[in-house]
Amino acid sequence: MSVHSVMRSLRKNKTLRYGVPMLLLIVGGSFGLREFSQIRYDAVKIKIDPELEKKLKMNKVSLESEYEKMKDSTFDDWKNIRGPRPWEDPDLLQGRNPEILKTKTT
Repeated sequence: MSVHSVMRSLRKNKTLRYGVPMLLLIVGGSFGLREFSQIRYDAVKIKIDPELEKKLKMNKVSLESEYEKMKDSTFDDWKNIRGPRPWEDPDLLQGRNPEILKTKTT
């Protein structure tokens, strides 16, 4: 057997052609996922500045406190204003009467 015939038989072998790359992908992916998932646990271990942590604890906002702020508000005098579409001029739409806009655009 010559080198040429051995190479030809290796190219025709389906296990070497499809199986070995698949196994390399699975094993390599496993190592890659391990590294990426380790980032998650390393990020938890990072400590923040104690002064910043105090400031964050002082500014606690709860759902109940926001509800108390909103419960006394009246929503009878609100206006529904449509936002501009990507092709429209935002300055033209804000605070304008829709009837005026219809006459200007036509």
